[in-house]
Amino acid sequence: MTDTTDTLDLKAAREKYRRERDRRLRPDGATQYRRAAGEFGYYAKDPYTQRVEREPVEDRVEVLVIGAGFGGLLTAARLREAGAESIRLMDEAGDVGGTWYWNRYPGVRCDIESYVYMPLLEEVGTMPTERYAPGDEIRRHSVAIAEHYNLYPDALFQTRGTSLDWDEESDEWIVGTDRGDRFRARFVITSSGTMTQAKLPGIPGIETFRGHTFHTSRWDYGYTAGSADGGLTGLADKRVAVVGTGATGLQVVPHVGADARELVVFQRTPSTVDVRDNRPTDAAWAASLRPGWQRERMENFLAVLAGEPVEESLVQDGWTATTALQRQILTGAVDESLTLEERERRDELDDLATMNRLRSRIDEIVEDPATAEALKPWYRYMCKRPGFSDTYLPTFNRPNVTLVDTADAGGITRVTETSVVVGDEEYEVDCLIFATGFEVGISGVMSGTLPVTGRGGRTLLEAWAQGPRTLHGFSSHGFPNLFHLSGIQNANSVNFAHILLEQAEHIAAVIARGREVGARYLEPTAGAEDDWVRTVHETASDTRAFQAECTPGYYNGEGSRSIAGAAYSPGPIAFHRLLREWREAGMEDVLVGATVGAAR
Repeated sequence: MTDTTDTLDLKAAREKYRRERDRRLRPDGATQYRRAAGEFGYYAKDPYTQRVEREPVEDRVEVLVIGAGFGGLLTAARLREAGAESIRLMDEAGDVGGTWYWNRYPGVRCDIESYVYMPLLEEVGTMPTERYAPGDEIRRHSVAIAEHYNLYPDALFQTRGTSLDWDEESDEWIVGTDRGDRFRARFVITSSGTMTQAKLPGIPGIETFRGHTFHTSRWDYGYTAGSADGGLTGLADKRVAVVGTGATGLQVVPHVGADARELVVFQRTPSTVDVRDNRPTDAAWAASLRPGWQRERMENFLAVLAGEPVEESLVQDGWTATTALQRQILTGAVDESLTLEERERRDELDDLATMNRLRSRIDEIVEDPATAEALKPWYRYMCKRPGFSDTYLPTFNRPNVTLVDTADAGGITRVTETSVVVGDEEYEVDCLIFATGFEVGISGVMSGTLPVTGRGGRTLLEAWAQGPRTLHGFSSHGFPNLFHLSGIQNANSVNFAHILLEQAEHIAAVIARGREVGARYLEPTAGAEDDWVRTVHETASDTRAFQAECTPGYYNGEGSRSIAGAAYSPGPIAFHRLLREWREAGMEDVLVGATVGAAR
């Protein structure tokens, strides 16, 4: 089905989208979920690495990096290249990898092209085997980065930070952990992620279920058998329920559907499902690449997604085909040749044409009309993270697979000892798998589970009581030598690995400059912080109206709130240019007590 702007009915689409949104709105909003903690803490236990007891650590390191996912690894790598010798990684997991350590469910792989997603390929000497690499390959690449930069000797795994306290006499951070550690670090970098804590739906009776249950980020292969490639023979005689149809559900459902006796998929809101088009890496193409190819490809992809002009788009995929639509949520350049009204109308028409195409794809693939209709996403393209799969939709043609849409019932009604109940319908199952994602934007620093106390005994949460206050999103006045990797008050993109690489290089450069000029410590002035907070707010794109019309999801706090641009809206290309210029100007805004002239 192909639409032209002359045949699209925006008014009818808006009304349909609003009705479908209202079907899914719940008065409890984001509180409909519960944390995998307390009585539900077993959902968050590490099934991959046996806990090893050890004596508390009481030593001193130059740099502590909290979080051993890509952000932490990249920062440690760039600091090592800059000459830092004493670097400690610390993570709750049993090894490096971050999200790729935890997520080992069947079908897990990246949804960004591997050649631009997996960082440091040339430095480490890795080439992905597929265009969209499987999760275990990405995890092993994380290990290769840690080994290449010698990051294992001082690492502390299975360890959670519980306190960061600035010692004004020694100009160091005193670090406390849940293992009884109390050590010192001159610099602390937090890269604990914003989608790391598994969340569970607050379904009445969930604790009474007597069958087997787990979260996808803690996949139980002891129960299902098989591997991330499938072959879940342990489910051959089982009735299985999968709760959730987001990005994880799209990858899990085909494997469970292929191997379980019965599969019931419980859906609140369907995802968009575009063509994946995965394929093995072409050996001839890989052999033809010149040094520097990955940086060039990453920057080209970022520029295309950010709406910047390029001579040629090196990555042709679903992301590069929808760049204008992504401006509704993500930072980037906009077409200034049109008025705001003209641009919004054009984008809405393009959005509707794209969504109509995706809905038509469902009709072409799914044989049962009622199931096809339930799988159709009725919302604007960027209301949820776009999905890609060539195997998800065909799974619903299998006779053992049932889709249950829970929208009219307000979600799953309750769980009994043996069943999942939606409205008046009861579905007996042996196994209940939650593909319900993660808490969003809740790092330890932001949630207070990692309390930070800076100069004068002031806590970071006190300093940020009216919202985050930073210079460029990295550091805050009153908290010396403390840096954050995140999406706060800087720029973002769907390829967050590239964003993390730029952040890591910036932090490493700032620390290297501080060492070069003999700075007592690194801390932004109050004026510089004020100026940046003002800049972010003055340039922020207001996405509240767009998000208010969206179906509930984590982008809009389950429909209970809207987020007015907390990022640098001109986009990542402009932001990275701004950072380079600031660094070249000498970085004087953060150099406290330099013993030699800071100016270059």
